[in-house]
Amino acid sequence: MLAMRCVQDIKDMTEDSLSAWLTSHGIAAYRAAQILRWVYHRNVTEFSSMTDLSKDLRQWLSERLIISRLVPEQVLTSEDTSRKFLFRLHDSRYIESVLIPERSHWTLCVSSQVGCAMGCKFCLTGRGGWVRNLKPAEIINQVCAAQAALCDTHPLTNIVFMGMGEPLANYRSVVQAIRMITAENGLQFSNRRVTLSTAGVVSKLRELGRDVTVNLAVSLNAPDDDTRNAIMPINKVFPIDTLLAACKRFPLPSRRMITFEYVMIAGVNDSANHARRLAKLLRPLRAKINLIPFNSFEGTDLKTPEEARVSAFQKILTDHHYTAIVRHSKGGDIGAACGQLRANFAAQGLTQHLGSAY
Repeated sequence: MLAMRCVQDIKDMTEDSLSAWLTSHGIAAYRAAQILRWVYHRNVTEFSSMTDLSKDLRQWLSERLIISRLVPEQVLTSEDTSRKFLFRLHDSRYIESVLIPERSHWTLCVSSQVGCAMGCKFCLTGRGGWVRNLKPAEIINQVCAAQAALCDTHPLTNIVFMGMGEPLANYRSVVQAIRMITAENGLQFSNRRVTLSTAGVVSKLRELGRDVTVNLAVSLNAPDDDTRNAIMPINKVFPIDTLLAACKRFPLPSRRMITFEYVMIAGVNDSANHARRLAKLLRPLRAKINLIPFNSFEGTDLKTPEEARVSAFQKILTDHHYTAIVRHSKGGDIGAACGQLRANFAAQGLTQHLGSAY
């Protein structure tokens, strides 16, 4: 009996790894770039479509590699035109991505894990716990699917790793996906338009700055350890001083800043005193601040602060010369607002308990 060939997903490979794999089989290394341009620039899903390769090579590749893709199982469209995609993975797990409309372009919020282990109190995703990490192809294919869904004149230009999961807890796959998203023979996104958001996995921040160039966003949400401990369990492992020391060492390209995300929760972290302490805390850093009023979900006793409270908090920060922007999350009517992503699939049909973490 003939041994079964091992079939790999080409979207789980970098150009270097594909080149090495081809040369190990006696095929010229330059073919890697040629093949990847077909996959990422021309969006082909069959090797038979790669007409500048010989017929024998196309057949040989099709026996050993696959070109995967994700097709949304469901797409929900918000009144503000945000779109939430529900994807079913090969093992029948589910993830979500959100297309966010901007003035002249789209931003895609991608997931990096099925579920999340961080347990942040203000985020629905973590309530179901962590299931598994996504492979590079499963991250990249969220971008490919979103591009395929856009038919208007506004392009998809920005990628934010702010969906389901903690990106730095799936470090290897996320970094590989970022490399292909920004590669010349990949999806060709500018690294200036790729942002990774972390709850503060300090042990991976130095590696991230060394391995790829991206915008860094840190989900801070409190100016002191006692408050942050209560809403973000990771702070007990990497307290604020440790986190900010790592942020200070993070290599920032010229004129870029670290974005500190601050989910405002009524009566928890939204007082004037919190704002003044936050301003003092971030003074040594090249920092800007996104204020995100808490988006409620079923089963939580946390509350959204009043608008006046948010405005007063913002004014204190701007008076201290910070760029502080209030981010009113989009897609709330379809469960796609910040902190709401959670993909559930009931045995008898799809149920909507869904949302995101941008």
